[in-house]
Amino acid sequence: MVEGGDEDKASVRAPAVFISYASQDAAAATRICSALRQAGVEVWFDQSELRGGDVWDQRIRREIRDCILFMPVISANTASRHEGYFRLEWDLADQRSHMMARDRAFIVPVCLDATKEAGTDVPESFHRVQWTRLLDGNTPPAFTARVVALLCAPGLAPSQKTSQPPGSESVKASSAAAPVNSAAAAPVTDESSETLGARASRALLRRRTGLLLAVLLLSMVATLTWWATRKADSAGNPLANARFSRLAGFEGVGRAAAISRDGKFVAFLASHEGRNDVWVSEVGSGTYRDLTRSEQRAFTSPQEIRTLDFSPDSSLVSIWTRSSDGSRAEDVNILAVPTRGGPLRTYLPQVAEYDWSHNGRKLVFHPAAPGDPIFVREPGIPDRLIYVAPAGVHCHFPVWSPEDAFIYFVRGIPTDGVWDIWRVRPSGVGLERLTTHNAYVAYPTLLDERTIVYLATSDDGSGPWLYTLDTERRVPHRISFGLETYTSLAASADGQRLVATVVNSGSSLWRLTLRAKDGAPATAPTPSLLAADGAAPRLGPDYVLYVAWQGGKQGIWTLTQGATREIWSSTDSLIAGAPAIAPDGRHIAFTAKDNDKTLLYLIDRDGSHPRIIADSLSLRGNPAWAPDGQSIVTAVVRDEEPRLSSIFLNGARPLPLVAEYSVDPVWSPDGRFLVYSGADIGTTFPLRGAGRDGRPYPLPTLILTRGARHVAFSSDGQSLVALRGDFEHKDFWLIDLRTGAERMLAKLPAEFVIGDFDISPDGSEILFDRVQENSELALIERAHSSANP
Repeated sequence: MVEGGDEDKASVRAPAVFISYASQDAAAATRICSALRQAGVEVWFDQSELRGGDVWDQRIRREIRDCILFMPVISANTASRHEGYFRLEWDLADQRSHMMARDRAFIVPVCLDATKEAGTDVPESFHRVQWTRLLDGNTPPAFTARVVALLCAPGLAPSQKTSQPPGSESVKASSAAAPVNSAAAAPVTDESSETLGARASRALLRRRTGLLLAVLLLSMVATLTWWATRKADSAGNPLANARFSRLAGFEGVGRAAAISRDGKFVAFLASHEGRNDVWVSEVGSGTYRDLTRSEQRAFTSPQEIRTLDFSPDSSLVSIWTRSSDGSRAEDVNILAVPTRGGPLRTYLPQVAEYDWSHNGRKLVFHPAAPGDPIFVREPGIPDRLIYVAPAGVHCHFPVWSPEDAFIYFVRGIPTDGVWDIWRVRPSGVGLERLTTHNAYVAYPTLLDERTIVYLATSDDGSGPWLYTLDTERRVPHRISFGLETYTSLAASADGQRLVATVVNSGSSLWRLTLRAKDGAPATAPTPSLLAADGAAPRLGPDYVLYVAWQGGKQGIWTLTQGATREIWSSTDSLIAGAPAIAPDGRHIAFTAKDNDKTLLYLIDRDGSHPRIIADSLSLRGNPAWAPDGQSIVTAVVRDEEPRLSSIFLNGARPLPLVAEYSVDPVWSPDGRFLVYSGADIGTTFPLRGAGRDGRPYPLPTLILTRGARHVAFSSDGQSLVALRGDFEHKDFWLIDLRTGAERMLAKLPAEFVIGDFDISPDGSEILFDRVQENSELALIERAHSSANP
């Protein structure tokens, strides 16, 4: 048994609260830790407390043994991870709780999302106490006050529990601190013992009284702080009390929707009766009008572009359009149609996206040009360029702030799915980055001067979800959970009414037979289902390789003679792009994203012998094996631009291969040259060639549409198989690399949307993944309150 004095010393060294979390929840756990420390609580948090030379395992066990409160951070991430060091921490805390009285406060569970308590795989002691839900780590002052109260309540700390009479710890402490002399060594009489004990009791009472007063003071400060910050919704969910309702009553709703500034009209794309048209509805009317039924052109909705909008007076619905292959500036225009119906006309020529200022006098826009140059237009003044990004980098979704003081936009690289929210003054000064998602981000929507709601994918690649951001605090918070994700978002001018497209999506594997067993071409190739779940298929010598999600984690799978098997998975990493099979079929290379790092992995075809062959490079796109199987070609970011480089299996230094923007290489069957994708311009990109030495290889001019980045060689190496069509539906085409001539290889059903594909070496069949989405329109009406006047 530890003596009282030693135990008291241990309590001084030990932090009050131990926070245990999964690595995916580090950002949220950091917010909780910061809030507690600001309230004066001592917190053990491994991200900041571990020092060089510490024995990690022993240190953690000691801290759990000595802490006063143990705070497990529970989320969908912890629920999906069946292994992890945090589970050992949880078990250690659970074991310690078994030695405590039932009324002793020790476990303080915190949940970051909508994970249900029932059925969640946590220790039994976690179920015996109430969970506190701190969505995305947002920690209100009331919670920190509660933690302080638990720490200050008498008899809670193990170091204060002792079988000795009150004051004996103080006697020992006083004796230990006293100088060694004859008086100190003399026996203590009963009278002096009672006096010392009484003094210690009074001192302990004063300490507890002071602590309780501190708790009351902290509670008062917390309440005042809550009222001070309530107006901006900065610590919460601006849609927490909103009413969600389904808007459209028919199938075929597309990916894009918009709402008029007065909140009375909603426009959306929908495929109805075999046509993709623009529809409009007056909110609450229950009726819908097809505005473009008489038009011959097809209307589509690229994922990274605002397709629909309203004029400031709500009299017009504007529509993003693209003609030809989109490679020329005049191919992309904004057209408009009257909200009440009428002919389609040009609204903003050679403009890709735009937004009117709130006073209706100024226009921000960008054309489909390299770097998406952002301009501001005012009456009587020449258009003013305020920002242009480097080649290959895009600037989308420009939007004015409510007071027209800033222009917000999303900046990123479509090929990598790496985006974030930026803003700049209308004068062009003050450019600043507001988020660090480094993921898909879209549709920034301002509810007031400080509050943005937008779409973004999470760290594990799931989504897009709804996020919110306070422009002053700049800490993103995810505010939507569940199975449904979002593809568009818009709000009325006062921020009280929003419209969103809500989607349930999935991906399956399909086979398309091009030639019969006797070698005769198939007259009408018809797709057949191969697997209900899967994406990014690649054909090996006698197996199919693909990527799939199962049990909340992403993995690489093989399909061999009808039998599926997972050969690699991780709860911490996200597979980026498609895996590549070595020329001999015995090895597999793939890129994985682990937080902000990209890792190039190599595994055997059965998943054995995994190893990382590059961990210090910023990689982009799909990798490809060199013809000799001794190196892997992939894009490495150099000078802020991805360029193809060779990464050698023997550990030799990587060598640059192509000196320009280049991603997603594909080698010709004879290994003489490769083709790659160039930088996106607008919604298209060029396809180029390079020899084995990296020098340009002559190809006919080839421009493809975004979403068709992967190509494959025919068996003779003289042609390329590519996807041609609009953004949502494409067919397989064969392109002759000698003449540039093209012909349709296979026409797919109209409802088929292709993500990725591969072709067999003999050219007899194509494997592809089909992306399926079921979209609905959601009307979101926020409650009027003092927080949102």
